[in-house]
Amino acid sequence: MGAVVLGYVATAEGEAALRRAIAEVKLRDVPLIVVTSSKGGATLDAEAATELRGELAEVRKQLDAAGVPYEVRNLVRGNEPADDLIDIANQAEADMIVIGLRRRSPVGKLIMGSNAVQILLDAPCPVLAVKV
Repeated sequence: MGAVVLGYVATAEGEAALRRAIAEVKLRDVPLIVVTSSKGGATLDAEAATELRGELAEVRKQLDAAGVPYEVRNLVRGNEPADDLIDIANQAEADMIVIGLRRRSPVGKLIMGSNAVQILLDAPCPVLAVKV
């Protein structure tokens, strides 16, 4: 099938990853699957859900303007975001996963975020980590 799977969070890193993912789908002529993932429950109240819907509407506007084929999957399944991203990459037979990473201090470089590490180690395809 083939696709580029983007792990999206509404941060500067997420926006940088979105721009790079758009470039990759244009280069590869495949669709983009934008994935947001949260555990839900107490961590996703009504206000946060409304905010996320607004953020995803902005992402859709950018994707429409770019003219790329895409789908947006907002997952609240109780899984870790890395698990959701890897599952979707497997299902889509993804060509690549794109994630955003923030710059870290020298000490912070020793301990990268657990989701990022899991994606880098367990992904079924290449992972492009975009820094701001």
